[in-house]
Amino acid sequence: MMTEKKVAAVGFCCVDVYENINEWYATGNGIDWGIHLQRMGIPVSAVSVVGNDRYGEAMKQALSAEGMDISHLRTEPGDTCVMRMELRNGVDRVHLGSIDGVMEHYAITDEEFQFVAKHDLLHTDLFGNVLPHLPAWKEAGVKILMDFSVFTKDADYHCMDIFPYVDYVFFSADGIEKDELKDWMKEIYACGPTLVTATLGEEGSICYDGRKFYSYGIVPAEVVNTVGAGDSYIAGFTYGLLRGETIPECMARGAELSARVISGFKPY
Repeated sequence: MMTEKKVAAVGFCCVDVYENINEWYATGNGIDWGIHLQRMGIPVSAVSVVGNDRYGEAMKQALSAEGMDISHLRTEPGDTCVMRMELRNGVDRVHLGSIDGVMEHYAITDEEFQFVAKHDLLHTDLFGNVLPHLPAWKEAGVKILMDFSVFTKDADYHCMDIFPYVDYVFFSADGIEKDELKDWMKEIYACGPTLVTATLGEEGSICYDGRKFYSYGIVPAEVVNTVGAGDSYIAGFTYGLLRGETIPECMARGAELSARVISGFKPY
């Protein structure tokens, strides 16, 4: 039996609002990831901020209903971060704009930092306003998993300064030439992470552990929505990690969960 682990989704959160069809859902890379893991029986804490508007209250209710610990999902005066979306032709998702709201100036407190430090693993990304705390969390023994999306080579994000404090690096290889990808993953690994994993869209994923590269394809599915495909892959992979499974087994879990997600409207 797996020893119970406790994980935290730390930093960015928002709601995607589809105004033309009157639909919305709580989201953000870590929130999607956390909902998946909570549904698989892993205790998940959400550490972030929402506004005191209707979306903030509804988001807290939705995450609480999933069983997540929202004791450190702070409410502040103002608007919850919103991504304004539109669904066209039943399948095309168009981003209309965003409202940063209370997420723009979010900064964790000392108490919130200590709360996160009690977890076994945390998930964050480039947009959660918590990057300065990664060295101290790593020093405290928290495993750090980070989703770098398509920005690993973007000079604006200084990712080479972040990699040394991340145990599990995930990123999208979109925009990186195939003949450069493995060398880039080796370069990231040399900074200190334990695993470096790149998602390749319809070509699956590739993972490097410092000794060899592992490749895994996709699980065929009828595509309704690709939003959340990466987050669900990372969640499935994480579940395998927490169970002590092999890298190929973790990749398979990621591919299977991602296939289920892209078959529906929501990212979880």
